[in-house]
Amino acid sequence: MASALENYANKMVEIVTADGRVIVGTLKGFDQAINLILDESHERVYSSGQGVEQVILGLYIVRGDNVALIGEVDDETDNGLDFEGIRAEPLNPIAH
Repeated sequence: MASALENYANKMVEIVTADGRVIVGTLKGFDQAINLILDESHERVYSSGQGVEQVILGLYIVRGDNVALIGEVDDETDNGLDFEGIRAEPLNPIAH
């Protein structure tokens, strides 16, 4: 899987972690264990009662064993979203 991440290098990605967090940032590096280095990152905290809160993280490392999903973010679509108007339940952690 690590070789597939080469296509995402220096691009904006969204990571969903095993504990249900959603982290968005620029993928700056990774290793064979899928440990990820994100720059200019932020966490999107979803709530059914409020809009999406975006918590600034900056330079951030995500351990590979905590990565559930990685996907490239379309900047144009992402910039057009109204995060104040989005209501959603937070994701539940993965149960093994």
